[in-house]
Amino acid sequence: MDFTPSEEQSAAQGLAASVFGDLSTHERLAAAGTGTDAELWKELCAAGLPGAVEDIGLLDLVLLLEEQGRTTAQVPFAATCVYGLLAIAEHGAPEQRERLLPGLRDGTAVATGAFPARGGVHTSGGALHGAVPWVPWLRDATQVLVADADRALWIVEAGAPGVAVVPVETTAPWAAGRLVLDGVRGERLGRGPEAYAAVLAAARTAFAGLQAGVCAGSLARAVHHTVTRQQFGRPLSTNQGVLLRAAEAHMDTEAIRVTAYEAAWRRDDGREYGAAALTAAWWASEAGKRVVHAGRHLHGGAGADLDHPVHRHFLWGRQLDAYLGCGSEVLEELGLLLEHSGQGDAS
Repeated sequence: MDFTPSEEQSAAQGLAASVFGDLSTHERLAAAGTGTDAELWKELCAAGLPGAVEDIGLLDLVLLLEEQGRTTAQVPFAATCVYGLLAIAEHGAPEQRERLLPGLRDGTAVATGAFPARGGVHTSGGALHGAVPWVPWLRDATQVLVADADRALWIVEAGAPGVAVVPVETTAPWAAGRLVLDGVRGERLGRGPEAYAAVLAAARTAFAGLQAGVCAGSLARAVHHTVTRQQFGRPLSTNQGVLLRAAEAHMDTEAIRVTAYEAAWRRDDGREYGAAALTAAWWASEAGKRVVHAGRHLHGGAGADLDHPVHRHFLWGRQLDAYLGCGSEVLEELGLLLEHSGQGDAS
């Protein structure tokens, strides 16, 4: 197991850190409200970062999403890469890859996914019917990867007849919407539930990487605040309780990071990584919410200010806590997976 980034991965991560750091500022995020920062998205695509993920792999995406999470940059980067670029590259037919990937690489197309499958969409006569209560970045998407009740994957054009997008607001400002399908003709991607399971595992790994960045950004802000804030003539950081809380948040953040790295590395190395993806998702949920709560608490009264930058990390952390399954849900999945694997070994 080797998590050392390649030269290409290090270069891509450095470029992402520069773009996000320069453009995803507190002032720009405040101005964007709950919408996407179109200029930042254009800059990311012009830098070739979405296309780089297709070539370098899921571990590269995790590294890039860490940088996005540090600044809570409001762009559909994770969704487009996971539900578009990686899904089509891995499961698409040659014609689909040739037709769909160029737009996703240059940013003229935006993908998202109606994941996980919860039985809200079914097929009848080859058409899709049903609704998904909320889909991240749906208001920006040109195509949506939909999983039906049988866990078959379908690519649906967001502007196609029979598709309705109803704006909804979520905990994090992810330009989400309610997806309503009324007799829509989708385009199949892959065959059988195996493709769905692979995309869901990749999504859980990628969004765990995003959570690692969100937590790292929250902790960095808390450290800066407690080091510079004076109380009773000395910095807050000199109090033992503050030190212990920050240390626990640091260990939680590292646990999210390393489990996301392992899952991504296993996927890129062609190994089984379903259990590793669930492990990363569990840490992202359980440890992630601990870290962003600690970040708010270590800011004292400022942490309760809705306009303070650390509050944005709190909102993202809580959204990522439940997205694609909360801790108890993924732990149950992991237990069933391990039980099934054990029975298979015994037989």
